[in-house]
Amino acid sequence: MFIKICGITTADDALLATALGADAVGFIMAPSSRQIAPPRVEEIARRLPPGVLTVGVFRNEAPQRVVEIVNRCGLKAAQLHGHESAAETRLVSEEVPVVIKAFPGGSGALAAADRYGADMVLVDSDSPGSGQVFDWSLAEGAPGGIRLIMAGGLNPENVAAAIAKVRPWGVDVSTGVELLPGRKDPARLRAFINAARAAQPAHLHPADEELVEDAPYDWQEEQRW
Repeated sequence: MFIKICGITTADDALLATALGADAVGFIMAPSSRQIAPPRVEEIARRLPPGVLTVGVFRNEAPQRVVEIVNRCGLKAAQLHGHESAAETRLVSEEVPVVIKAFPGGSGALAAADRYGADMVLVDSDSPGSGQVFDWSLAEGAPGGIRLIMAGGLNPENVAAAIAKVRPWGVDVSTGVELLPGRKDPARLRAFINAARAAQPAHLHPADEELVEDAPYDWQEEQRW
């Protein structure tokens, strides 16, 4: 189960998330109570283990600007969380190693997500960052054979149910593990990661098994702290 912790604003939270087993950490570069400036992102990213996927989160930003910031900060991925077109998403994917394209649950565009050329597809609520849970069945409109990441109101208490319902490739959380916007609660962070790992289905569809084989490796297998 791929686990991304988003809304990171401090090095301590980023290091804690990765030490607890998160595969990815996200830095919000768009206007938000969790927004973080590129120089600070660069400083934090340099301190993280090499196996962690570092993600810049953007909303309706010009593709070249996304590429510029990702490269300047030394990030490995861009998450496009606005109304970016398939053409704009593909432009970013040409110059950024990993691209995540987000869609609201139930969006008509979700059914055509495989045309965007993204490496992963994230399904969120209509109000990203609000911590609001949406109807998880709306994520079922995504095409098969993609790396589907579930977001939107997840927390330690409901992540297992969400995984059982949607059977995603990964999960993403921000608000559900916070003390306050931009600051993580260590106990909830640990509980979320443990719950998500424990809830991973024992038996996957063959197509899903192939995707899991391609998942970012677990750096903790190589670097024990």
